[in-house]
Amino acid sequence: MWLTCGQPNLLEDLFNSEEPVPKKLKSEDASSLDIQKQSYINDEALFRFEFNEQAMAVEKLREGISKFAADAVTLKDIMRAKIEKA
Repeated sequence: MWLTCGQPNLLEDLFNSEEPVPKKLKSEDASSLDIQKQSYINDEALFRFEFNEQAMAVEKLREGISKFAADAVTLKDIMRAKIEKA
């Protein structure tokens, strides 16, 4: 189940809507920005440091891992119940 802030049927309303959706983001505009590219390929320590500086990234990763682990337990329980029935 997806949780949204505000209107609970937002995704369904958008899906059923026939109103045009204006394009707000363009790859051409993004590629013209003067943003320094950063690679962490050979510097895991720098990656970990900069990642940990981003509180939301850390929290979302933690949340995702927790939910994945909980889903794994649920799946294991479902499989165990099916095997015991057989």
